[in-house]
Amino acid sequence: MTSQKKIFIASVFIITAALILFSLFTAEKQIDFNADVKPILNKKCISCHGGVKQQAGFSVLFRAEAMGNTKSGKPAIIPGHPEQSEFIKRLKSDDPEERMPYKHPALDASEIDILTAWVKQGAKWGDHWAYLPVKPAEVPEVNNEWLRNDLDKFIYAKLEEKHLKPSPQADRATLLRRVSLDLIGIYPSEKLAQDYLNSKDETKAYEVLVDSLLASPHYGERWASMWLDIARYADTKGYESDPNRNIWAYRDWVIRAFNKDMPYNQFITEQIAGDLMPDPTDAQYIATAFSRNTPTNDEGGTNNEEFRTAAVLDRVNATWEGLMSTTFSCVQCHSHPYDPFKHDEYYKFMSYFNNTRDEDVIAEYPLLKQFDDSLTKELNKLTSWVKTVSSAQEAKKIRLFLKTGQPAINSTTADNLQHAVIGNNNIALYFRNNAIARLKHVDLDGAAQLIFRYKSPEPGGRISLHIDAPDGPLLTSLSLDTTAAYRNAYAGFKKQKGIHDVYIRYANPTLGNPEELVVFFDWFHFSAPFPGKGKPGYAAYKKTFDDLLNARVPTTPVMIENPAAMQRQNYVFERGAWTAKGKTVQVGVPAALAYAMPENAPANRTGLAMWLTDKRNPLVSRTMVNRLWEQLYSTGLVETLEDMGTQGMAPTHQELLDYMAWQLMYKYNWSIKKMLKQLVMAATYRQDSKVSDELKEKDLFNKYYARAPRVRLSAEQIRDQYLTISGVLSPKMYGPPVMPWQPEGIWFSPYNRAKWKKSEGSDQYRRGIYTYWKRTAPYPSAIAFDAASRVACSPRRIRTNTPLQALVTLNDSAYVDMARHFVVRMQHTGEKNASLKIAKGYSMMLYKPIPQNRLKIFEALYDKALLAFKKDAASASAFMGDKQKPVRPEDAALVLVANAMLNLDEVVTKN
Repeated sequence: MTSQKKIFIASVFIITAALILFSLFTAEKQIDFNADVKPILNKKCISCHGGVKQQAGFSVLFRAEAMGNTKSGKPAIIPGHPEQSEFIKRLKSDDPEERMPYKHPALDASEIDILTAWVKQGAKWGDHWAYLPVKPAEVPEVNNEWLRNDLDKFIYAKLEEKHLKPSPQADRATLLRRVSLDLIGIYPSEKLAQDYLNSKDETKAYEVLVDSLLASPHYGERWASMWLDIARYADTKGYESDPNRNIWAYRDWVIRAFNKDMPYNQFITEQIAGDLMPDPTDAQYIATAFSRNTPTNDEGGTNNEEFRTAAVLDRVNATWEGLMSTTFSCVQCHSHPYDPFKHDEYYKFMSYFNNTRDEDVIAEYPLLKQFDDSLTKELNKLTSWVKTVSSAQEAKKIRLFLKTGQPAINSTTADNLQHAVIGNNNIALYFRNNAIARLKHVDLDGAAQLIFRYKSPEPGGRISLHIDAPDGPLLTSLSLDTTAAYRNAYAGFKKQKGIHDVYIRYANPTLGNPEELVVFFDWFHFSAPFPGKGKPGYAAYKKTFDDLLNARVPTTPVMIENPAAMQRQNYVFERGAWTAKGKTVQVGVPAALAYAMPENAPANRTGLAMWLTDKRNPLVSRTMVNRLWEQLYSTGLVETLEDMGTQGMAPTHQELLDYMAWQLMYKYNWSIKKMLKQLVMAATYRQDSKVSDELKEKDLFNKYYARAPRVRLSAEQIRDQYLTISGVLSPKMYGPPVMPWQPEGIWFSPYNRAKWKKSEGSDQYRRGIYTYWKRTAPYPSAIAFDAASRVACSPRRIRTNTPLQALVTLNDSAYVDMARHFVVRMQHTGEKNASLKIAKGYSMMLYKPIPQNRLKIFEALYDKALLAFKKDAASASAFMGDKQKPVRPEDAALVLVANAMLNLDEVVTKN
């Protein structure tokens, strides 16, 4: 090769290398919409150009809107050409009337550079991570003897990135208490505790401990407490009058579901649409009380339709905020300011819940009748006979009516009233003499009888039913029997066709006072007559039907879908006002998430449940694993459990969150117990909670998990732990709520004069989950420790630290009473002197010996109290709960010490 050729080749090589280097140094950084652009738009632009307002016809909420024409007729953003884009020009303008943000501080130079580069690179849009399907996350390739499972690898990789090291494992006593309180909310049995503490193989013993706790029936009680906040469960209806509601069967259903480890997708499906299952069981009906936990308003003069609508809106908001960590409620009034949800999509989604039979009536219909085994057997025999003499469809209708009283027309919906009134505007239909009322659009197709519930204290009255007009064709008439209490009655007529208005008339020639209210109607049910007339067994089974219809049994409010003839029209509410009905809409989910809707999903709550639990739904699995993490670590990987959207806190470990969501769905088939086991088996969970100076400086709030959290226990855990330590915890599960001690004067119920009646015997020592929950006056000691009022869905509790909390556990009579029982436990240990009893009590509380400095403090407190009680016997008796009964000052002094011990920082916190 000649020297000239060599020089030429070398020159080409040098030039090529220079060009490559030049391109590398001059290449523009690629702008990431979600990481770089969206935060600026949300903070500086979207309040005027988003879901609420679109000044000048410009919005940066959706790409189509951002790139579309503004009011000027031209787009504000021209992809690839920032110099031609009005959006960029206005950001850079020096004219205060032209510059954006208008009458707000200008964007800084770096923000303008980012937006300019973004437009130059094509103004590419990006979807928020939480609205994209969950994909399998790659497990970090890290190695360390500290690691115990793949969850730890994500944590360890982040710790290395932040130049932090994990903490060593906590001691056995600490770990025993921590995992027990986290998984079952109370301490384990003494045998289980000692087996773990004394085992030679801690690793194996710890797994046995975890498996035993997950299998405990108390597991369901602990995790149901979490869920009841989301379900806004309470034992009262809410609003001003806040009367009693018997819905505790739902609470029991939740406990049983967690104990059975019901797959989470089934858990959601049954709560959203259990009534729409094929041949639903009582349990599936009761599951739908999730949606019947909404407040209802019994106050006089209120509008039932207004508060029925409010309940439907509440169901929408609870579904989104509780199950999907999304602030969907603001879309009720306008398109979401920050997330991709449009105003009309709220009402499309609301339509799923808008066609149920509940109508804010005082009786809370529909109610599931909970027959005992004997009555259930009779019902099964009856429906089997109906199948034989009629059809399976007719048997299904009869079962539905006998179990739920549906479909029935609530008398409060009657209109065109003459000499009649809806009592209190919301109770029932009341008739005076010569009254007329209309039942609108009644489905009479195939109907030949009316079953109705009424009472009438006056004899001599008669009702008649007319078609389509007060003086229209007579459907039927009958005399009303006198009855002081509501009863069910029948009226037969010729078989009818079609949908008609039905007018009810009443006349009584014996009445003198035209203003006297003489008939009270509750509901009306038009149906075919009881089948099988003339067939063997008819009389007996007709009597069975009547007996079951009139049976007085426990009931629970449940969801029942409207039949076709009673379906409601669905509208957009202009500006969120239920009285300002706009365009009609059909059921649907937001377009941004519609990709997760299965093709075969029906347009009802079953279809909604299918969409929620489809593995493509990006929010449901992420929300649940984030909630499980929060329950164990006090803060979620996304701290804002109520908002995983663009305005929520960014996840500290997004890949870990997605990894767990994928595991929950695909590896564990939605098993919460299996997911929890993986979480508590991790080395991350087992760490010591001590805070070093380095961690204070680098990670004060423990966002990277270089230690275990140290947080105060929840309201339920504090009460239940005290009950366990004191030895009085009742093992009784399920059933009606109880009323442990609370001070006089908490309740004020002028509407029904309801009183707090302290439960007797062991019922006063039941777990906190069974405490009666009145929305307007929740159990005070629970509220002091941040329990949710449950007026609305509460996705997370915000922990507070106030002096009131110490006053509760030191002075509340219920807690002082527990301290007395704790002393009884100490005395039963057989220890001779107070010092040894105190030491034994400490080990009962924390599974470890008492430090000598602590023991000296309690000994000094005991001596001081003993001296005081010896001088003042009356005070000793009062402190022990009975002013008239003499007590040993030694016992009173020990109770005072026990009370102080139960208030130790290490007792009220999870270390």
